[in-house]
Amino acid sequence: MGTGSDMYRQQILDHYKNPRNYGEMEGASFEHVGENPMCGDTIKMFVKLADDDETIEGVSFIGDGCAISQASASMLSGELRGKTLSEVRGMDRDDVVEMLGVEISPMRIKCAVLAEKVAQDGAAVYVGDKELDETTTEED
Repeated sequence: MGTGSDMYRQQILDHYKNPRNYGEMEGASFEHVGENPMCGDTIKMFVKLADDDETIEGVSFIGDGCAISQASASMLSGELRGKTLSEVRGMDRDDVVEMLGVEISPMRIKCAVLAEKVAQDGAAVYVGDKELDETTTEED
């Protein structure tokens, strides 16, 4: 792995040690929680929508877990601003891996995509496609 990979690893560590948008958000349009029981990762995301009820105006999160899961949540919290709920629901694991900028081992991919899945499922609950009490769970 070259210098580029090292730079991205440093970025992941920085987001883990100094998470952006960390904390509960008052007045969120919706919130959703997810967990990865295999690793012990947990993430709760808070999303505030603009007046059009579709465009994401703000995102914050709280959680605990490995560096990959928490850094991914931190980075994603910034990436989601300005996106629509439809765009969020259309994201896939490749979008998260690209955002992180490093290869993620098969064992760690569930850690990396947990925040994305929480945001997607939260959006699905918000628009009525999922039951309110469902929790996102990333398992093998």
